[in-house]
Amino acid sequence: METAALIVVLVIALALFFDFTNGFHDTANAMATPIATGALKPKTAVLLAAVLNLVGAFLSTEVSKTISGGIIREDAIISAGADLFLSLIFAGLIGAITWNMLTWLLGLPSSSSHALFGGLIGATLVGAGLGGIDFGMVLSKIVLPALIAPVTAGLIAFAATKIAYSVTRRYDGKPDGRDGFRWGQIFTSSLVALAHGTNDAQKTMGVITLALITIGWQSGVHHEPQLWVIVACAFTIALGTYLGGWRIIRTLGKGLTDVKPAQGFAAESSTAATILASSALGFALSTTQVASGSVIGSGLGRRGSTVRWRTAGRIGIGWLLTLPAAGAVGALAALLVVWLGNWGVAIDAVIALAIILGLFMRSRRNAVTSANAMSDVAESGMAIELPDTPPPTRRQQRIQQAKAEAKARAEAREKVKAQAKKDAQAKAKKKAQAKASAKVDSSSKNTDAIRNGDSE
Repeated sequence: METAALIVVLVIALALFFDFTNGFHDTANAMATPIATGALKPKTAVLLAAVLNLVGAFLSTEVSKTISGGIIREDAIISAGADLFLSLIFAGLIGAITWNMLTWLLGLPSSSSHALFGGLIGATLVGAGLGGIDFGMVLSKIVLPALIAPVTAGLIAFAATKIAYSVTRRYDGKPDGRDGFRWGQIFTSSLVALAHGTNDAQKTMGVITLALITIGWQSGVHHEPQLWVIVACAFTIALGTYLGGWRIIRTLGKGLTDVKPAQGFAAESSTAATILASSALGFALSTTQVASGSVIGSGLGRRGSTVRWRTAGRIGIGWLLTLPAAGAVGALAALLVVWLGNWGVAIDAVIALAIILGLFMRSRRNAVTSANAMSDVAESGMAIELPDTPPPTRRQQRIQQAKAEAKARAEAREKVKAQAKKDAQAKAKKKAQAKASAKVDSSSKNTDAIRNGDSE
């Protein structure tokens, strides 16, 4: 029992650290757009996201119940020993954290949610076999939402972008592209941060609750997380949101900088609506996938923007690799547990600490902070690219054509006036010349008459 209690403490500590990495890994989903468009200053944006993540963590526990009483058949594993089940959870968390830290170092916007699911599934398959996984729940609560949610968010963002540009069509002439939407972005990005708290913080709560149920510190009849679990997870993800995330923000920043404020407003609204609805239904979504789908949808909804499908494809491949990669690491960690028992847990803990410290020290060689996050943006993060001079809308084309016709008519009138003036000047000159010639002739005749009179 003492060994199980120690493992539970290790699981809780590792789960909270995963919650921390989840916070700084997903900050960009809510705040890259307002930072890039200048709606919010970088530090203000992450502070706002942290506060709203904290608030959102208290609003729902449906996703937590999915984790603590859904994807893993704890009864089938606990029968083999509570120590083994807790050790497998520990191994699964190592897989999730390793993938999160690696993708953070590389600045890749991967899914923390799928990293967690992958780690837990990989460890469970090694320790308990196929019978330890409820594949029906995995399919209905994880796989299908992961496929449907980004598409749904993209369609909503596409429609919202079309509506936004249609309603504000009279502002097409403004050079900054409907700058008023930047104020709206403050609200919508805040809503995304709130939604992130209602979904992602719940996953860590579910893991801790699962560990508590396993050791008997919480009744298995009720899977609701205890208050101290909610508070701990809420504050941890909020702290991670505030302290980290600049590498992911830098990666997403350039692509989102080129997106106009109206697009950002539409994309964030779609992301928040999708995540909040999924949280209420208990679907454990990836905020990264939903946000990326919304950005692509908003790009398709605006005339003149181009979706970089090659980059979107690379991001999609990263999504596909997340679950199996984290699962592979979780499975390797679980092998040590199966082979060496409690010594395997100790070795896993040492290896996990070494990996975390190693990746962190490596990140210090090229530190990314709020001061330089937006100065040099990785090209791989660009999901939407807009040309420097987007083609005009139909209304702008009509206005330009009318102006061109009016200018042509004015030039024709000026040309006619100039020709008439020129003809008048030529006529006056000719008349003056004729008058001068007549005067010369008259003077010549008078001279001849005088000469004739003198000679007589």
